[in-house]
Amino acid sequence: MPVIAAETGQSQTLNSLFQAAVSEYDAGHFSQAAEKLESLLPQAPESFEVHELLGMVYAAESEETKANQHLAKAVQIKPDSPEARTNLATNLVHLGKLTSAEAEFKKAEQLAPSSYDTNHNLGEFYIAAGKVNTASAYLEKAQHLNPAAYDNGYDLALAYLDTGRLSDSRTLVNHLLEQKNTAELHNLLGQIEEKDGNFVPAETEYQTAAHMDPSESNLFDWGSELLVHRTLDAAVDVFQSATARYPNSARLAIGLGMTLYSRGNYDDAVKALLKAADLSPSDPRCYYFLSKAYDSSPNEAEEVIQRFRHFADLQSNNARAPYYYAMSLWKGRRTEDSNLNLPQIEALLKKSITLDPNFAEAHLQLGNLWSDQHKYEDAIPEYKTALRLNNTLADAHYRLGQAYVHTGQRDLAQKQLQVYQQLRAAHMAELDKQRAEIRQFVISEREGAKQP
Repeated sequence: MPVIAAETGQSQTLNSLFQAAVSEYDAGHFSQAAEKLESLLPQAPESFEVHELLGMVYAAESEETKANQHLAKAVQIKPDSPEARTNLATNLVHLGKLTSAEAEFKKAEQLAPSSYDTNHNLGEFYIAAGKVNTASAYLEKAQHLNPAAYDNGYDLALAYLDTGRLSDSRTLVNHLLEQKNTAELHNLLGQIEEKDGNFVPAETEYQTAAHMDPSESNLFDWGSELLVHRTLDAAVDVFQSATARYPNSARLAIGLGMTLYSRGNYDDAVKALLKAADLSPSDPRCYYFLSKAYDSSPNEAEEVIQRFRHFADLQSNNARAPYYYAMSLWKGRRTEDSNLNLPQIEALLKKSITLDPNFAEAHLQLGNLWSDQHKYEDAIPEYKTALRLNNTLADAHYRLGQAYVHTGQRDLAQKQLQVYQQLRAAHMAELDKQRAEIRQFVISEREGAKQP
């Protein structure tokens, strides 16, 4: 039966032209295929095959609007075709019309409920939409229909991980590993073990993944796992090797800087984080860790100041940007340094507070700036504001106590110094905070890598 119905002679000609268009499409010659199909349309305006293929051609050329016209027409001509519904849905996703795309994917699944493709495609759509629980049901059905489907199995295992079904995720990954031993499966198994609190198996899986495929992502995950669990010497080795292999990776440079800082190599930590700042000048996380390392190693003062100045220029609405710049200018000099520009530092701290009135550390440092100039009456309200925002700032209690001493309020001073001593006795809380910040960086990077 001819693809294009017409008078016998004309049908043969039209079908020959259509088959030529198919050949051009299969060869990747999309413009030539489109030209042939467009010439066919006036003679076969209701041909499902012509509209469907022309829609696919325009989609391949990233001309989604043109593609949609023809894919929608194909569905209109043959509404019971799951493939046509799926092609239209896929194009609608590219156009950002997600509600319409969902309706088409669901219709395709209703038309072919026992089809692996329709269930898998709908599951993938819901994964991309962030509806992981909804996606799991369709991915599970697809997995049942085709247990050997690697991509579906991987995404289902990842969905199980995201929804806390760790045992199901582990079982499925081990099943997939029996079929196909890949680095990404070992990395996923590492994520499962990490989430289940099994550090040693997690590190082993991340290491296996990195050895099988030393990609930037796999090396980051391996080094990060060692860093988060304080296996610092090994973490330094991994990150140093990784940054040598991927010298333009900002997150590997940050990872190396954090690891060196955690191990007490402050000078090297600053150098690594300066490199990270050059690689990703707008990433605020880099400057946060750089500020921490710089507190313990002021040797690269001019280099650090330059990076913080640049960050302040780039992030004019970020309260931390002028704060970091102010602290880098002030670090290690204080009021006795003739080169210290106190009005500039004060202006930067005030700008930080204006941008974020709830930034406790900025209030604390503005109080410190005024206390160093013996402006205790001005400093006290800033300390009190800092403590109202964050009562666990040990230094704020101490400096407020000192300010009260200088203003003759000894009873109030005594109370603040007692709180300071109590907080200092619990100094491990600060270490826990730093570890939480490192973990948050690692999690945010891994989550970002999972985004479609």
